[in-house]
Amino acid sequence: RSLVIQRYFLLEKGILKYSKRGADKDKLHGCIDVGLSVMSIKKKTKAIDLDTNDNIYHLKVTLSLFDDWVSKLRHHRVFRQNEIAMYPHERLLFHPSSHLSPNPNDSMRQECESYLLELNLLLKSMEVLHRTYSAPAISLMVPGCVSPPASPHLHTSHPNLSTAEANIQEAFAFLDSPDSPTDANRLQEDFCRLANNIHSTLRSAYSSLSAERDRVRHTIDLKDLPDGSRPLVHQVSNESRASIPDSMSEFFDAQEYQLTSSSSENEASDDDSYISDVSDSVSMDNGYSNERGSERHDSGSGGSGVQVARRRTTLPSPQPSSSSVSLWNILKNNIGKDLSKVAMPVQLNEPLNTLQRLCEEVEYSELLDTANHTQDPYQRMVYVATFAVSAYASSYHRAGSKPFNPVLGETYECDRPDKGFRFIAEQVSHHPPVSACHCDSNNFTFWQDVQWKNKFWGKSMEIVRIGTTHVTLPAFGDHYEWNKVTSCIHNILSGQRWIEHYGEMSIKNTSSDACQCKVTFVKARSWSSTVNEIEGMVTDTGGRVIHTFFGKWHEGVYQGVPPSAICIWRANPMPVDQDQYYGFTQFAVELNELDAALKPLLPPTDTRFRLDQRCLEEGNIEGAEEQKRRIEELQRGRRKVLEENNVTHKPRFFKKSKDDTWLSSNVYWEQRKNPRFSREDFPVLW
Repeated sequence: RSLVIQRYFLLEKGILKYSKRGADKDKLHGCIDVGLSVMSIKKKTKAIDLDTNDNIYHLKVTLSLFDDWVSKLRHHRVFRQNEIAMYPHERLLFHPSSHLSPNPNDSMRQECESYLLELNLLLKSMEVLHRTYSAPAISLMVPGCVSPPASPHLHTSHPNLSTAEANIQEAFAFLDSPDSPTDANRLQEDFCRLANNIHSTLRSAYSSLSAERDRVRHTIDLKDLPDGSRPLVHQVSNESRASIPDSMSEFFDAQEYQLTSSSSENEASDDDSYISDVSDSVSMDNGYSNERGSERHDSGSGGSGVQVARRRTTLPSPQPSSSSVSLWNILKNNIGKDLSKVAMPVQLNEPLNTLQRLCEEVEYSELLDTANHTQDPYQRMVYVATFAVSAYASSYHRAGSKPFNPVLGETYECDRPDKGFRFIAEQVSHHPPVSACHCDSNNFTFWQDVQWKNKFWGKSMEIVRIGTTHVTLPAFGDHYEWNKVTSCIHNILSGQRWIEHYGEMSIKNTSSDACQCKVTFVKARSWSSTVNEIEGMVTDTGGRVIHTFFGKWHEGVYQGVPPSAICIWRANPMPVDQDQYYGFTQFAVELNELDAALKPLLPPTDTRFRLDQRCLEEGNIEGAEEQKRRIEELQRGRRKVLEENNVTHKPRFFKKSKDDTWLSSNVYWEQRKNPRFSREDFPVLW
């Protein structure tokens, strides 16, 4: 049953603290991290709801102070979200426990959080001590440090809030002004005292945090909730399940809504009092994620009214164990060599091949749709650059397996009217191995040919992709080109494998020299939070910086600088149990699907007909290994015949240009349509 309680509130740096009385500075009942909460505003009833995931707090504010509260809460949310982005280790320092119950573990956690909060404030005070008082450190960041000492009513679903004591000691009595002098000796003494307290408390709190982590894991993994019971908070990134989350994907998932009266049983019915105002980041005006159903700009290649087939949501069988495979026995004689010619056991593969991996690079093609409708050439470049970054997102969970190598002449198509593009790929060369692809849409054309060089260095494998990626935008005649960065898989032989991408990507528009772009994939450093980070800038012809953007290649990209950064793109959430299914994204799960309606339309060389890959997808390891050997033997036989007759293989759907790049011959879709592909016209690949 809900309780109506009057409380004194203090809003400081994105943290909403409350107590029974305004003069009760030494006794706080709790605090709410506004930056990590979902905020709902009801103008008619002057109510503000804060969903912290564990509890929902309903604040009723007096009429004269409502607009002021809403304004300050919004500004503090922006500040807090950007603070977490810049200092991710501080996320839990201000994240209050909402369980104000007498449970010993909860009390221990609250005590630990209290110490951490106080220590963090002390550190900030010590920083203030060393700054010049004429330039306050946060005067440009915090849009108003403390709200008026108002006394709105607090509704909470927690029945113990009115009597429970959190005993969180206020540590900011000496922080009345950021540029006032502070007693250095007192700060040092307090710092030492708190350090000792934290050392002893953290050891006891560890078991409590571990239990809490397991509870959060269970909550995240819940699915198929009844209608209307879907949590408002976006699913956190999967890496957060195994460790304390510190990624940007979480703070940008805190949302703000102005809801209809049906969202609260306490409100009168009056839809006119609610104004649409959704923001799930600092500013999400241009944020794209397929999971969120991004608006597309007339991108459907199949026209309007296309009925999209229902696609599968999981693979037929989970990933088998590869613990019986000794990688060292395979790789020990190949250190420093190109691994593309080294035969690997099928257990190390995933049920997709390189041609399908190329298709994964256009998963977020809506960024190019938007670019083709953006008049500003500098902003167009931002969207194109973000698309280039998004191509790496699907690799994050895929370090544990490798794709199948295509055989010469193998093809793959992906016709997606729902996403507005048609994609084809072909293995055009075997020595060296070269894969070519082409994707067209009403809004863009995308093509590339790629040669891979994989080298094993004893503990890590470095992957260098040779080739140039091209995109044209028909609305403006733009032709963009960029290079790929280096990839590296770590812990090949032992431990948890992980992948990183590093290097500089240069993007230029060959049709205009108005702007250029450079994107840096930051190489991870020890004891640093820069894992997977990217930094980019768009410059004009004179080298002047017009736009900057930042983010993580597996999570999202944000344009500008805090606190006004805009989310340009965010990766789709991973499927449930993705770790049991090769780390595939939902898009990847769909790539090898072969239904009855599609089967007669495909050429016999399409990857979906490849038997070893299909066997692995279905969990038949022995069958996959047998078919893999048979397919490789067939390829050796075909190559021998070509060599004996002094004949060079001629790709069917791609042709070589004057500059030695592979371009589509623009015949695939016409042959597919009329009179369809004939098996007699293709070699037997499997």
